[in-house]
Amino acid sequence: MLSKMKLKLCIVLFIGLFQLNPGIAQKRLLKKWPSGNSPKEVGAKLTRHFIETPHTNFGSPNPPGSLTYSEVCTWYGALLFSEENKDNGSISLLEKRLVKLATIEKKIIPRPNHVDNNVFGAIPFEMYRQTRKQDYLGLALPFADKQWELPANANKEQQRLHDSGFSWQTRMWIDDMFMITAVQAQAYRATGDKKYIDRAAKEMVLYLDAIQQPNGLFYHAPDIPFFWGRGNGWMAAGMTELLRSLPKDNPDRPRILKGYQTMMKSLKNFQGADGMWRQLVDDSNSWPETSCTGMFTYAMITGVKNGWLNAKEYAPVARKGWLALITYIDANGDVREVCEGTNKKNDRQYYLDRRRITGDMHGQAPVLWCAFALLK
Repeated sequence: MLSKMKLKLCIVLFIGLFQLNPGIAQKRLLKKWPSGNSPKEVGAKLTRHFIETPHTNFGSPNPPGSLTYSEVCTWYGALLFSEENKDNGSISLLEKRLVKLATIEKKIIPRPNHVDNNVFGAIPFEMYRQTRKQDYLGLALPFADKQWELPANANKEQQRLHDSGFSWQTRMWIDDMFMITAVQAQAYRATGDKKYIDRAAKEMVLYLDAIQQPNGLFYHAPDIPFFWGRGNGWMAAGMTELLRSLPKDNPDRPRILKGYQTMMKSLKNFQGADGMWRQLVDDSNSWPETSCTGMFTYAMITGVKNGWLNAKEYAPVARKGWLALITYIDANGDVREVCEGTNKKNDRQYYLDRRRITGDMHGQAPVLWCAFALLK
């Protein structure tokens, strides 16, 4: 038993610690949750649901001819979460899904000829990182390597990009900055070869310079002047994926960190009173959208935990985002109010009128990323 004097001293030291570092108190906001709202509970529910769900085709009742990138992103989130949750049973089932894909379902493995296809490599890279089974590395590497290998039928623009050290798949859509950075960052994590993370960083700077606006947000493309929610989410998550593995001495890191922090500052100001972000980020009258809310929340959780963001400012924002997001999960583990797949179009009403889907993988994935980040 502590004496009264020692107990008083402990209390004084404890209070002093929080006064010296108020960020510690703020980070606790990302650890304590009401029953049913914890990342362990939510992440486990969505992981089980994913494992039970067959390959999807953007809401079509027909099986996909090629695995969709949104399923890849959900699978990736389930793997990250399950490892952090020490759930070996789920990891085993997720591995069985990959084994089946690589054998009897191999016809739906995407061809590595487009950013949306190449991101598939993130899955076997992660499985290799967790199991060290060489077959997974062999499956993954072409999806990272071919993103920088000029195809024989390349056009002049693709040749120019390649000669400048960029991926020939560059198209200046914000979606790309998750699809490219995710697979290249995964290749670096799996192999330790810095060429992958270095070229992803160079690519990110190209996009930052081209489409980030002074307020920190991003147009869908240079010719599409709208701040589409999930598009900005891809960029937020892409910078986050890159920064969490980008070496401190990489010359592009300061530029990327600045772009990330500028975006997070703007997003903090655009968060709704309900904790959600909108289909058009800067339009408070547009509808609350879950996929972008999940991606922004993931970026902020990771930023607070890694010290890229001030915990006192951003931990409450991230907590509010998580608690709002999970109210959109139904009893089956399906996320509601997910914007359907969206091509670019220079028409504001086009973005406002997009269908709102329940259970779309675009919405499932970022919830799992958040659950992983909160546990990490």
